[in-house]
Amino acid sequence: MDKIDLKIVRPFGPTYAYAKIPNNIVETLNNYIDKIVKDKNKKDTLNFGESLVGDVTEEFLLEKEIAEKSGWLNFLGVCIQKWIDIELKKKITKLNVIDTWVVRQFEHEYNPTHWHSGHISGAGFLKVPSTFGKHTQKKNKEYYGGSLQLISGSRMFLSPSVVTIKPKVGDFYFFPHYLMHTVFPFKDTKEERRSISFNANIDENIYNVYE
Repeated sequence: MDKIDLKIVRPFGPTYAYAKIPNNIVETLNNYIDKIVKDKNKKDTLNFGESLVGDVTEEFLLEKEIAEKSGWLNFLGVCIQKWIDIELKKKITKLNVIDTWVVRQFEHEYNPTHWHSGHISGAGFLKVPSTFGKHTQKKNKEYYGGSLQLISGSRMFLSPSVVTIKPKVGDFYFFPHYLMHTVFPFKDTKEERRSISFNANIDENIYNVYE
């Protein structure tokens, strides 16, 4: 695997980590997902929509075989180990990816504010539209359509409560499972916003700071 350049960010209480998914993994996953989209029986078998909160076209599980074969699980393991090592100066000995799934989001769809299970989660991007649209009237204001927003606490002096992330193909963000986040709807396009997420557990004695 290519060398992973991991960046740790602390905009508020908990940190999150950023890394770039290697191009070969993005390509392999997209090719696989494109095949699943055309296979109704397979898609129905992997349907994960009932377990998730998003109002989106499709949400389905990524099979363990392709997650391993594509290098996706290895990427998650390398990044999580590096993040914990940098942040806590500890080495994890256990990594259990509970589930990993794909979200296919289209015009006007959204993901409300929510959080995940497990210990560590993350979200990143496999496809993004060429445009997310623009403000109807406020031409000089930033438009958040299609953005991922991380949320923690309340806004105070020298303490922001949100981080807004514009999707770019290959960008992936790791965060503790409890960190609230949301995805805004977008418009003016029929193209797909395709994201990938996961939930995982690590060593209980590292995660459980109350021991």
